[in-house]
Amino acid sequence: MGGQHGHDGHGHGQHGHGHGHGHEHGGHGHGHGGHGHGVRADADRRWLVGALGLITVFMAGEVVVGLIAGSLALLSDAAHMLTDAAAIVLALIAMRLAARPPRGGFTYGLKRAEILSAQANGLSLLLLGGWLAYEAVHRLIDPPEVAGGLVLATAAVGVVVNIAAAWCLSRANRTSLNVEGAFQHILNDLFAFIATLIAGVIMVLTGFTRADAIASLIVVALMAVAGVRLLRDSGRVLLEAAPPGVDVDAIGAELAAVPAVTEIHDLHLWQITSGQTALSAHVLVADHADCHHIRHTLEYLLRDGHQIRHTTLQVDHAADASPHPEPHCDESHGPTHRSTPA
Repeated sequence: MGGQHGHDGHGHGQHGHGHGHGHEHGGHGHGHGGHGHGVRADADRRWLVGALGLITVFMAGEVVVGLIAGSLALLSDAAHMLTDAAAIVLALIAMRLAARPPRGGFTYGLKRAEILSAQANGLSLLLLGGWLAYEAVHRLIDPPEVAGGLVLATAAVGVVVNIAAAWCLSRANRTSLNVEGAFQHILNDLFAFIATLIAGVIMVLTGFTRADAIASLIVVALMAVAGVRLLRDSGRVLLEAAPPGVDVDAIGAELAAVPAVTEIHDLHLWQITSGQTALSAHVLVADHADCHHIRHTLEYLLRDGHQIRHTTLQVDHAADASPHPEPHCDESHGPTHRSTPA
């Protein structure tokens, strides 16, 4: 019985094709099963606060040592750690905002605050990377004196501190772009300290001070990769694209293949925030079909087969889409309610 399907405003089915506009007489159903979002929020906050404490204490000491040693690599790492700390603070603020219940005009609450935090994290990585690249190139051309022993010792401690901080964040919920943004900051800082450690060894053994600037450029490359990835992933959420790896056409075809479903159109799939996917669609069913049963079947398929728990399905008999519709199957069950997909 299932026909082809369309999305983003077009549908194809047994009754041909057309734009999927809702009908005044149409009904719809909501499926919001299992809103257990944020159950790990308190634990996540504790891990983030622990990482923040480690980073802040070490960063203060690193600035002092970097100035004494004259090391751009150490000062670069300290600046990067400052963005790490800022990223974690942003993550904590965003988690607090996202936990607030919907109110006023914010019908989804402030869940996308974490996406704005991820955008800020990605942008800060790129901006800081640009400045460090400029300084590193300048030092390659005119290398200053650098105390390699201090660089080596401080970088070794930095590796340990960043491993501990990265471990803390790895214990938090990394399906959140918010937490993932902070984690990427820490992970890049760990790689930066490893590069600085190697540069310190080279300077101690050979006196090649340009190794300090080369280590900074390695850090910049890592920062650019992480920053672009964060901006790309958070941008997809803000643009309401389907989650990465999800085949919208395949989901539409699967819904249209359910017995008694004749057409699926106006199919939209987007993320409210990272890890929370929403779907809306207009469903036409055979004239003899039970709209309520079909809606529950589709909601079950989406929930258990694709982990999509926030659904808005408008279900109509195919005859209701004609210029002279028959009474809708929901009319005997009291008034219906309408919603506009986000």
